[in-house]
Amino acid sequence: MSKFKYAIIFAFIISAASLSARAQNNGFDLTRMDRSVKACTDFFQFANGTWLKNTEIPGTESRWGTFNILGDNNNAILREILDDAAKKKAPSGSDSQLIGDFYSSCMDEAAIEKRRIKPIKRLLDGIGKIKTNQDLLRQIAAMHNAGIPAIFGFSGGSDLKNSSMVIVNAGQGGLSLPNRDYYTKTDEKSTETRKKFMEYMTNMFRHLGDKPESAAANAKTVMEIQTRLANVSLAQVDMRNPDNRYKKVSVAEAEKLTPEFNWTNYMSARGVPATTEFNIGQPDFFKAVNVLLKEVSTDDWKTYLRFMTVNSTASALPKKFADENFNFFGKYLSGAKERQPRWKTCVQATDSNLGEALGEEYIKRAFKPEARARMNELIDNLLAAMKDRISALDWMSDATKVEAQKKLSTFKRKIGSTDKLRGYKGLTIERGSYGDNILRSREFQIKRNLADINNPVDRTRWNFSPPTVNASYSGTNNDITFPAGILQPPFFNNEADDAINYGAIGGVIGHEISHGFDDSGSRFDADGNLKMWWTPEDRKKFEERAACVVEQFNGYEVQPGLFINGKLTLGENIGDFAGLTVAYEAFKKSLEGKPRPANIDGFTPEQRFFLGWAQVWAGKYTPEAERLQVETNSHSLPKWRVNGPLSNMPQFAAAFSCKQDHPMVRKDICNIW
Repeated sequence: MSKFKYAIIFAFIISAASLSARAQNNGFDLTRMDRSVKACTDFFQFANGTWLKNTEIPGTESRWGTFNILGDNNNAILREILDDAAKKKAPSGSDSQLIGDFYSSCMDEAAIEKRRIKPIKRLLDGIGKIKTNQDLLRQIAAMHNAGIPAIFGFSGGSDLKNSSMVIVNAGQGGLSLPNRDYYTKTDEKSTETRKKFMEYMTNMFRHLGDKPESAAANAKTVMEIQTRLANVSLAQVDMRNPDNRYKKVSVAEAEKLTPEFNWTNYMSARGVPATTEFNIGQPDFFKAVNVLLKEVSTDDWKTYLRFMTVNSTASALPKKFADENFNFFGKYLSGAKERQPRWKTCVQATDSNLGEALGEEYIKRAFKPEARARMNELIDNLLAAMKDRISALDWMSDATKVEAQKKLSTFKRKIGSTDKLRGYKGLTIERGSYGDNILRSREFQIKRNLADINNPVDRTRWNFSPPTVNASYSGTNNDITFPAGILQPPFFNNEADDAINYGAIGGVIGHEISHGFDDSGSRFDADGNLKMWWTPEDRKKFEERAACVVEQFNGYEVQPGLFINGKLTLGENIGDFAGLTVAYEAFKKSLEGKPRPANIDGFTPEQRFFLGWAQVWAGKYTPEAERLQVETNSHSLPKWRVNGPLSNMPQFAAAFSCKQDHPMVRKDICNIW
């Protein structure tokens, strides 16, 4: 796509988002709605149908919606910041120098082409020198220190049963396709995907200089190793259970588990602080890895490691590597038609690698202090509503309610951005080589992570950069996080109608609060420790109610024969349903003692609340992206994030006068929180 054509599209996006924001000042965007559809028949279509009909997914995207539009708005601000920084001659090591030089190195495609594969040559040379099992161990350690995935994952993180301390956590890994099912399923689509993956790997080996026949044989070798790893990996649904992510053992016990892999030597090679025990999350996986280390030849491991290196650095290598990577992961798996404009790729890469430095300037331009105050007020109101909900539950015993209320009372919040900057002292960023900057950035972050081991958890840390359009709940920290990036219209608008804000950002706040009480988050106590604080009877009742949600979403057919996975999406679906319920009650409570708000464009405050939620989920996906979402993502697709929870809510039915026989009213309502 030409730069001129893209500029027109981008200008249209900004204009559309601005119009949407102006509409939000009074209520909601009427132009998005499809009044030919009844609210009680399909509320998602009712709220967004005209927008869905008139919106085309840009060729560079696999999906398009409110999140993308807001993300693009944020990217435009970041681009201005980076263009300014790139023109300056800032002091070495300053935020401006780091982000300006990183961005410039990414934008310099000629320099990337000129350096060819030099950024990863030291890693490839190390792989080529492997002769023994100990050589293999040292090379895996070197790759892990460079952020290259191989065989398993390893990092510092909270001890799930002693959440105040950072320990070593090791877990299953080593795959390149999205999850184990892509290797194990035998349906026609999965078989086709593996064939395409083989073609991709073959081409990547050819780009590394292998002859065609050798490249094809090497691709087969990698597929065989990854398939064996997949066969002993837990499925995503199983990994939702925190018990399947925790098995603390001594280093001596770990070495008995994997006699072919010396953990003491590996940790020494990684520079890990001395430790006597660690979490080896999936012991059976590591037992199987031990067998692979005995049975797979050194040459085959070298082939596997070569691919893992080039695959994970492809976007920072010359165009033939980046294009090949995009053609498989971006085009085939996700449905995008063309690569993004270079500036957008480089903005996102800078945010990913230097998000704190870039985010500081973003905060100055895009986040106002009054927004933080308003968010605090909304969070206070939603926590109060959740407290009332817990007290009123008729299925939970008093003993469990005490623990639930204790947990709720200790919720912490992070709004906008961190007040405690870590900085990037010791990180070298230069304009000369984008690939080298990527690897240095990864190495810097990993070294800093490993240095945390054996130290108390710093609960002030953020997992998001300030411009991120997202939000989260942490079970081990028992906190909720809302970056400045999502605290923008239409999710949050300080000038908008309260009903809209409670339905939009209020629903998001309620969603994150509810994660503390979903199928996984509910396993962590007030201190963030993995602990069963439920009575056995209450836990059984909770699981019976959760099973209702699983069954409901299992019934949603996205494409012929492709259904939402109710177990995989359970936590997010509980978050939506419970979060909206809590947000609605908080909204109603906020009206007490005040004159009733007037109708706007014929819609009551209660109706506007639900329209606020529905319109932030406006979104379209390519068929490929729909499939990828269903098969890999814990979030349901937008239509069902709207219609699914609302069809369980009597409050919605009352707001729109829906009858029992209408599609938006379920006969057997699911009710948890």
